[in-house]
Amino acid sequence: MDFLFIRNSMIRDIILQQKKEKEMMLSRVYIEREKIPFMQKFLDTDLIKIITGPRRAGKSSFAFLSLKNRNFGYLNFDDENLLKFSGDEIIKGIFEVYKKPDIILFDEIQNFADWEIFVNKLQRRGFNLILTGSNAKLLSRELSTLLTGRHIPIEILPFSFREFLKSKNFEIEEGLPQTKGEVLNYLNEFIKNGGFPEVIVKSVEAKTYLDTLADSILLKDVVKRYKVKLLQKIYELFLYMASNFTNEYTFTRLKNILNFNSTRTIENYLRYLEEAYLIFSLNRFSYKIKEQIKTPRKVYLVDNGFIQAKSFMLSQDYGRLMGNLFFQELLKKGLKVNENVFYYKTRNQKEVDFVLKEGIEIKELIQVVYDIADYNVKKREMGALIEASEELRCDNLTIITWDTKGEENIKNRKIKVIPLWQYLTA
Repeated sequence: MDFLFIRNSMIRDIILQQKKEKEMMLSRVYIEREKIPFMQKFLDTDLIKIITGPRRAGKSSFAFLSLKNRNFGYLNFDDENLLKFSGDEIIKGIFEVYKKPDIILFDEIQNFADWEIFVNKLQRRGFNLILTGSNAKLLSRELSTLLTGRHIPIEILPFSFREFLKSKNFEIEEGLPQTKGEVLNYLNEFIKNGGFPEVIVKSVEAKTYLDTLADSILLKDVVKRYKVKLLQKIYELFLYMASNFTNEYTFTRLKNILNFNSTRTIENYLRYLEEAYLIFSLNRFSYKIKEQIKTPRKVYLVDNGFIQAKSFMLSQDYGRLMGNLFFQELLKKGLKVNENVFYYKTRNQKEVDFVLKEGIEIKELIQVVYDIADYNVKKREMGALIEASEELRCDNLTIITWDTKGEENIKNRKIKVIPLWQYLTA
């Protein structure tokens, strides 16, 4: 039998099987994601639509929801059988199965060798493309050099608290005391289990599922992709970062604590964890870039569920859990790490959790703390805000608490006190 005929038959069978999977996925009911209207604005443009985020965060379902009632071809490059074929064979197979699709969706495109060349070629031919990928590099500035064609990046992270409440068919009714009680109960669940769709929609056992998911991401998106040889070391590094979320770190300190041979290895491994959407590193704000690079960074996790699954916390530290959740919310609102979001230490080493920046202007200074009923806690948190306010010339000051609302006036400066649930549902 002709060799080319066999290959064509094989690729067609793979695409047909994936078409069945696509139709099955389209028949499911999904929670409407908040970024769908933004995505749909670009569907009929010649821009390459790039959806990126961690595995199992809902990138594919987001794409399917955006493409409802559209004629589109679908290929998932997580299928290793697909990786044996050339780009030309794949396109030929798509047109045999889908005839003339208006749009082509490539899932987990980063698994395909030289995907940038393949995608550039298709765009030049006039194809309307959507890509998904589980690697932050797909959203990085490097992409502009890889893709000669224009593109629009869309980052999909696990559910926001608003999307979580939507999945529970819960609407906040202002002024009803029982509503606030229910919201706080839901927030208590969300702050521990996080926002991965499977945990929320299918009600799987959170800790077991997220433990397995984190291991899968480490294996597929870190160890395999970057050919990591020191498997135990990178696993220990992730566990350490998961246990020390919201804390400062330096490469040297990590090298000494975890017995690595070099800070270069630590630096590389942290970058791999970041590119796989497991962690984020937050710079300390300074007007001097050199200072930002030299000072310790803070680590945050992409989802609070990974803290529950992987950290060695002996008890729930609600202040830190709130800080990690608040950080995620800033990203879900579209702010960029180390571009719009930083932390800060004053000249007297008083710490401010979040500095929000727009262009060259500092827009807001924010502290996240469980409760300010204790006088010393209140004095510490507000004192840091006032000192940072003077140094950074920013009078927009906020404290996020679990359930305290109000306003404080100190040294002719107003400090807003906002409950976390209210901020997350605004």
